[in-house]
Amino acid sequence: MQGRRGLVMGVANDHSIAWGIARMLHAHSAEIAFTYQGEAQAKRLKPLADSIGSRILLQADVENDGELAAAFDTLTREWGRLDFVVHAIAFSDREELKRRYVETTRENFGRSLAISCFSFTDIARRSLPLMKGHGGALLTLSYLGAHRVTPNYNVMGVAKAALESSVRYLAADLGQENIRVNAISAGPMRTLAGSVVSESRTVFKWNKAHSPLKRTVSLDHVGNAALYLLSDMSLGVTGEIHYVDAGYNIIGTPPSSQLKGWLGPEDNE
Repeated sequence: MQGRRGLVMGVANDHSIAWGIARMLHAHSAEIAFTYQGEAQAKRLKPLADSIGSRILLQADVENDGELAAAFDTLTREWGRLDFVVHAIAFSDREELKRRYVETTRENFGRSLAISCFSFTDIARRSLPLMKGHGGALLTLSYLGAHRVTPNYNVMGVAKAALESSVRYLAADLGQENIRVNAISAGPMRTLAGSVVSESRTVFKWNKAHSPLKRTVSLDHVGNAALYLLSDMSLGVTGEIHYVDAGYNIIGTPPSSQLKGWLGPEDNE
């Protein structure tokens, strides 16, 4: 990543997937700018940015067109180009995630889709002028709930499904500009975003117990995958959803020996 400059959006703290990606990119010589939303997040982000020598921190709420325009104006003025963008932004009302999907309100549905899905398309559009002529790579984050029903994930699963579809359409749109678009679907991790989902610890333990590798994934695992997708190592890859979940996504049913332990004697007959 020597000589590459990119924007990372969505670092909440040092446990964020976005931070794991930024840290790995920095270790391979990338220069990174960050965005934040509000002063509280800025205070948490600044020491992290300082630790890797980042000097560009931009306020950019993805629901605020003025802030986004100002952020990209600054990037244009300071750098004049972008080589990569990491989009790690999602939202849904925590209380609504505790309900059934059928009870999702129109307001929360619209806002969840706007922040979790449309913002990636919006960022891609704003990044295009800074990538024209030399190409680049866009990366977002998804989750298995986009394809399979996951407890307490409901409307976020729908938003992530739309996001993954957006990845494919953006890849088709931007391929002629030599811009690649991909997503990482990471397994459950102990992050601030993950804690919003009720009973996340139970899901975390379940995935660890039933994944082929029998372990959880770390920030470094995701960071390494992002390094591959944002670097020249993946020049032939676009429109992909890359799973980093210890293989959990391939499992349909746990081993029969475990199933029998959960069923009563009458059910095993």
